[in-house]
Amino acid sequence: MSSPSDSATTLLEAPVKLELGVLVLSVLEGPDRGRVERVGPGRVRVGTGMGSEVTLVDPTVSRLHVELDIGRDDFRIRDLGSTNGTFIDAVRVSDVRLTSATLLRIGATLLRLEPAHEPAFLPLSRAQSFGRMLGRSAAMRRVYAILERAAPTEATVLIRGETGTGKEMTALSIHEASDLVDGPFVTVDCGAIAENLIESELFGHTRGSFSGAVQDRAGLFEQADGGTLFLDEIGELPLALQPKLLRVLETREVRRVGSNVARPVRVRVLAATNRDLSRSVNEGTFREDLYYRLAVIEVELPPLRARREDLPELASHFYRAFSGTQAEPPRDLVQSLLQRSWPGNVRELRNFIERSVALGWVGERRPAVVPGDDGVVGLEALLPADQPLKVAREIWNARFEKLYTSSVLRRAQGNVTRAATLAGVTRRSLQRLMAEHQIRSGLADPSDPDDDDEAG
Repeated sequence: MSSPSDSATTLLEAPVKLELGVLVLSVLEGPDRGRVERVGPGRVRVGTGMGSEVTLVDPTVSRLHVELDIGRDDFRIRDLGSTNGTFIDAVRVSDVRLTSATLLRIGATLLRLEPAHEPAFLPLSRAQSFGRMLGRSAAMRRVYAILERAAPTEATVLIRGETGTGKEMTALSIHEASDLVDGPFVTVDCGAIAENLIESELFGHTRGSFSGAVQDRAGLFEQADGGTLFLDEIGELPLALQPKLLRVLETREVRRVGSNVARPVRVRVLAATNRDLSRSVNEGTFREDLYYRLAVIEVELPPLRARREDLPELASHFYRAFSGTQAEPPRDLVQSLLQRSWPGNVRELRNFIERSVALGWVGERRPAVVPGDDGVVGLEALLPADQPLKVAREIWNARFEKLYTSSVLRRAQGNVTRAATLAGVTRRSLQRLMAEHQIRSGLADPSDPDDDDEAG
């Protein structure tokens, strides 16, 4: 008979529920005065639009006025670009986090928000990955729980998240877990196609329908027939084209430009954006009915800073992929990764590890980069001393340009125009350096729309 000390330690199962808070929302002033309800957990939108979880009748309240993000011990209030603003104690607020009861004024309506005593629970997946997505954190397993239910259906899914969080990889994982996996997976970047061409790209055209249309051409909806169409950067879709997309989503039929013939298609539509579409709806740049039609199921990918416990696993995955080995990354590298903020999310992490392996900063080819006596990176670790002088100089210059360009972009918070000013060069010169060294800003830059093709 074995003693307790001889037996293996039993691992605790990962929790399958996430405990979050609930708010009691009371309307003290306005047309809905006297209304009281419990709201939460998670995100709750308040407004007069049909997509609001709390719908008011006050005409001074915007369609999607304010969003409440209700956590376990606090809650966040975020104005969604409302017309008349959101106020706490007569102070207009755009984004604030609170831990106690507060009075909130939106339009002519005064709300009291008070944490309830009883918590609520959201389900978590037991899985540690979903398709090509990795991560064992509660934030990711909450996402998996939604995707596991959404994938087998053909419901439209809107994927939200910051640049670099892995929206396209999420869409591909949904497709591969669906009944349409044997069909095509077609991706279109709505922000990368000229406005006068995007209708033809999506729906196709007939010969002679416009200048340059020399033959009939099937659009992306027809190419995705029997599979999935992923509309990346859907927030960039021109307003004039939005009702046509809505019609296709409703009827599942497409008409090529220049044709009166409707062609039936069976297409699962997934859409993604790093924009706040609620704000775009209030600003009139995105149709409210299209937003609700796309967001039949809505999932938000957490930024890397909200799932830092996943960093070692992600680092190991990328390190093995780029080093071509099954070895784990050096411990000092992982420790250094945990100390960074990663504003560019998983894409930034992936690019950093790829760069480190390619330039020999980690792995067997060269010692890892270590801090020098003055606290900065030791220069000798960057010198390709095993190369002839001429070759070493070229490698050094390339590394300097890449490091300098990345650094000045970080100083400018991803704004290319500001970075060019800081560097004392033209915007075009800086863009040439970025293209030459395959550098993306890693931060949202309205003047330089970024794609999103990495996952975690």
